[in-house]
Amino acid sequence: MDLSTADPDAVLDTLDRRLVCALQLDGRAEPGRIAEVLGVSARTVTRRLARMRQAGVLRVVRLPDVEDAAVGALLLRVRVLSGRVDAVAQALADRPDVPFVDVMLGGQEVGAVMLTDAASRDRLLYGQLPATGAVTETTTHAVLHAFADAGQWRAGYLTEQEAAALGGPSAPGPSAPRHSLSRPAAPRPAGQPSLDDLDRALLERLGEDARQSHAALAAAVGAPESTVRRRLHRLDGAGLLRTHATVDPRLLGMAVDANLWLDLPPGRLAEVGTALARHPQVHGVFATSGPTNLLATVFCADHTELYRFLTDTLGPLGAARAETTITARAVKRAGVLLRQPPRRP
Repeated sequence: MDLSTADPDAVLDTLDRRLVCALQLDGRAEPGRIAEVLGVSARTVTRRLARMRQAGVLRVVRLPDVEDAAVGALLLRVRVLSGRVDAVAQALADRPDVPFVDVMLGGQEVGAVMLTDAASRDRLLYGQLPATGAVTETTTHAVLHAFADAGQWRAGYLTEQEAAALGGPSAPGPSAPRHSLSRPAAPRPAGQPSLDDLDRALLERLGEDARQSHAALAAAVGAPESTVRRRLHRLDGAGLLRTHATVDPRLLGMAVDANLWLDLPPGRLAEVGTALARHPQVHGVFATSGPTNLLATVFCADHTELYRFLTDTLGPLGAARAETTITARAVKRAGVLLRQPPRRP
């Protein structure tokens, strides 16, 4: 099931959000382990996760290594004729080499991330997009360096102790100050193992559903369960089992998703990128080619919090120019189609 066909009546309460946060830290964590850390029963964890997955509001997938996947990727800003934005956004979302698609506020721009080879890139940029007649302009940025990506963002509903018990750093909770540069940078494993056909088959399966059991994976790839366990342990140790708990951020209390296109002096690019990557509201930071040289993507509870981020956090960092665009609708995240969140009365 994709998240675009989710139950329209599904909502996430505080425990649901805490469970999502647990899966942000370890997408393959066993229900018993999560239950012990969060102080609830394993049955409750199993039932809640099953309900969210069956309703289509939560899906956990494997993400490629941030450097391998992001560097060389294309960030597309596609200007579209009024009334044609949904068709263009859906056409991009239908492509397997486009894992992220957003419709921007105003309804005349689609943002997308493209991971592909040069031939497919050229067909899209110079053939398919212009041929639609709906596209008025396309701006293309190449990612030169990734400081942080979506797999490193935490929603902040766990305490530091709970996060540490689940194996990773947490962000401040929803009631805690979010203006300090406090999120630790994720470590990058040194070196990677060579992969054979079985490794690649397992990684491909986890890219569709990272919570598949060892038994299910063994049956899917035709290998003994003990071999699958051993291989996954090896891949995890090499940092190749990064996961992403895919859920509409508005269901986690993050109503505003903004892209900040920054123009920085080249000598400050690394410093500012590293600083922003540590901020708990930032879910992506990339050095890019193009009219600006740094993109930071930010989740905020509301527009007031976005204003505080711009003035209190971004202001002192010395950007010569900053363009802020706001996502009206996320169409696809980490390769998963998203649904519209339920409307509250």
